[in-house]
Amino acid sequence: MKSNRLTRNPIAMTGLAIIGLYLLVILVSTFWLPFDPVEMDIDHLLEGPSLATGHLFGTDEFGRDILSRIMKGTSISLIISIAATALGAVIGTTMGTWAGYLGGRWDHWLMRVADVMFSFPSLLLAIFVMAILGEKTYNVIIAIGIVYIPQFARISRGAILTIKSSEFIKAARSNGASSTFILRKHLLPNILVPLIVQVSLSLSVAILLESSLSFLGLGVQPPAPSWGNMLSSARKVMVLAPWTAIYPGLAIVFLVLGFNLLGDGLRDILDPRLRNVR
Repeated sequence: MKSNRLTRNPIAMTGLAIIGLYLLVILVSTFWLPFDPVEMDIDHLLEGPSLATGHLFGTDEFGRDILSRIMKGTSISLIISIAATALGAVIGTTMGTWAGYLGGRWDHWLMRVADVMFSFPSLLLAIFVMAILGEKTYNVIIAIGIVYIPQFARISRGAILTIKSSEFIKAARSNGASSTFILRKHLLPNILVPLIVQVSLSLSVAILLESSLSFLGLGVQPPAPSWGNMLSSARKVMVLAPWTAIYPGLAIVFLVLGFNLLGDGLRDILDPRLRNVR
């Protein structure tokens, strides 16, 4: 039934189509790339897009093929974004569900920690974490994951608070079910809807955060291709060679759009209150 609603939702299907296209790019780039994404070619510096030379998106200031770098950067950006979102979702959901279920001092102190983290702008918090951990790719995952912890903690706590006093939870307690069993079997399955939607929307922001960190020189380090560091290097030559900034920028825009459309569509499908609004 839900799969039928998904196929009938044009917003979600458009988002899925865009994401599917990027996944296809990742699959193709695993086995084939037009050119070596890190090899410099001094004979083709800042060459414009051309079918004759095979550089469909042109070359950068080092003669590297931009299309090849974008294709390789797609897998890097998606892997970092998915891993970071998963890290934040697991830790944040665990923290929020226990805080909401146990209440009292646990709830108070865990949520105060979340409030402190919420007080920092996302990018500033990620920069702060990177400054402590160092400029490594896996540290980007940790930094973005930490940014997401309070968001998932708030969402899961709010959902737990709305259902923990339900009759079926009281019945499970009266039957002697442990807190862990109640959380695993009764509470977590009933809060998956807002978490699924949040994961989809968080992936889009994670891509922007990863690109921002790489743009600032704190994320993926050259010569490894990343959309962020491609935009950073394009600043010096974008007036003479605008394609060096246009194509990486469009790659970010469309992938973020895809996840936002998917999240919006999933919210309409999974939330019964919005099902008949559109």
